[in-house]
Amino acid sequence: MATESSPVIQQIGRNTDGNSVELWNAMYHPDLELAASCLLRDQYGKSFQFGDLYRDGKALIIFVRNFLCYTCKEYVEDLAKIPKSYLQAADVRLIVIGQSSYQHIQQFRSLTKYGHEIYVDTNRDIYCKLGMKRGECSSSSARSPHVKSNMITGNIKSMWRAMKSPAFDFQGDPAQQGGALIVGPGNRVHFLHRDLNRYDHAPIASLLQYAGVKTVHFGEKPQILEV
Repeated sequence: MATESSPVIQQIGRNTDGNSVELWNAMYHPDLELAASCLLRDQYGKSFQFGDLYRDGKALIIFVRNFLCYTCKEYVEDLAKIPKSYLQAADVRLIVIGQSSYQHIQQFRSLTKYGHEIYVDTNRDIYCKLGMKRGECSSSSARSPHVKSNMITGNIKSMWRAMKSPAFDFQGDPAQQGGALIVGPGNRVHFLHRDLNRYDHAPIASLLQYAGVKTVHFGEKPQILEV
């Protein structure tokens, strides 16, 4: 059994030297093993362990801020454009994890047209064990290639969706930031990124490249307007 340790805090990038013992050790993290037993829920409320997602194969896992966040919505809309055939050819699972009630999954799936796997970590146990940030940790004007709305219109759309939802809530902790993880099989971490703010997304094309999946063209990089 793994012993208690501080969450992983370093950015881990791609390295092709797969035969290096030192690299293998660097890619193994007891923190991930601690998170493996945390429970997730699917859209039907069925629960299972986080480690089930990557025990037997590689997984590209995206942690989103909350389901009302307009930057997360637009990011996931681009994730939805990845053909399942590309993932199957690379034997990689694409998974989105939120931190709301499971009852919001189906609405978010329909809104984004996202047809891949999606689950929720309602208590944010996995977010915490993997050291995902809370709050806007950087004031720099990050420019996500996947966000099309500016702050004013994005927040208005988010509020309108909240008002129309069956339960008027934030669909997750609004201070929680997300991140991206490429992991497996087992507790081998290939890539780890923690978002510093709502725009600090790992570019999807880069994630696909790191995961060994055929890349997708997402168009020109839009400009994010700060107000």
